[in-house]
Amino acid sequence: MLKEKIDQITALGLDAVAGAKSSQELNDVRVKYLGKSGEVTALLKSLKDVPNAEKPAMGKLINDVKVKIDSALAQREATIALAERKAIEEKERLDVTLSKDNLEQGALHPLTLVKNEMLNIFMGLGFSVADGPEVDYTRYNFELLNIPQDHPARDFGDSFYINPDILLRTQTSCVQARVMEVTKPPIRIVCPGKVYRPDDDATHSPMFQQLEGLVVDEHITLADLKGTLEEFAKKFFSPSTKVRFRPSYFPFTEPSVEVDLSCAMCGGKGCRLCKGTGWIELLGAGVVNPAVLDACGIDSKKYTGYAFGVGIERATMIKYSIPDMRLLFDNDIRYAKQFK
Repeated sequence: MLKEKIDQITALGLDAVAGAKSSQELNDVRVKYLGKSGEVTALLKSLKDVPNAEKPAMGKLINDVKVKIDSALAQREATIALAERKAIEEKERLDVTLSKDNLEQGALHPLTLVKNEMLNIFMGLGFSVADGPEVDYTRYNFELLNIPQDHPARDFGDSFYINPDILLRTQTSCVQARVMEVTKPPIRIVCPGKVYRPDDDATHSPMFQQLEGLVVDEHITLADLKGTLEEFAKKFFSPSTKVRFRPSYFPFTEPSVEVDLSCAMCGGKGCRLCKGTGWIELLGAGVVNPAVLDACGIDSKKYTGYAFGVGIERATMIKYSIPDMRLLFDNDIRYAKQFK
């Protein structure tokens, strides 16, 4: 009687394993036949009703059933796992043959293009690139640059202060001061980066970018500055570009100059861009004030230098005839596409 039941459960168990279509179904079969309350476990419990003389033989048959079903489960599990893995791979497969016609190529922002071009020009002239923090001490933003406490630029309404001693830098000249404080001449650097001032109109932004340059060495003169800026202007705009210096005043340079370029649009004849003058103001520059050199620990009796600073937004507007600076920050993709 028990022998027939063993044969029946063996056949049913193997058929159930063969008919399982998924890992879940296979697990249900395992529980039904080999679980704690399963069919094979019930067979083992029924041995107590078998005569002692037959128990060894019946016990062996029941163990054989367990081994057969367990072996069948393992084989079927491997087959199902392979099929399920292939199904997932097929579902998640990336079709690399899809057409690229609808994929648009990105473009660098015009400010990035101009900044990279400027850096390439100055690095070609022997300058290295220096960087510094955008949140800086007033010591580097003002004191070391010979900007006194009562200067209008230090008013709380003209800068973004964190506290009386820390602010968002208003110029990348901070980097120049930091470099001069720890570096012995000769120094030949450009300092690109973001600066912050509370201005917002067609030609000003609360956040904008500058690229400043500094050279400190023996026997540096205003003529060296003009030669450098003329070379930069010819490479950045056109070989026919002319440079004009006008006297000005900056606390950190003496003498100081405003630098004008001949209008790239009309060639100096006068047009809407240059307001009929033939010249466009681009940047400020000058010979480094001896007070700045001394404050940064450089002997002003032995060394001289020149410095200049250009707004990258302004240079971009001039180069591409952009009338309103706010166009550069509108995030209009159509605008950026023009510079591919």
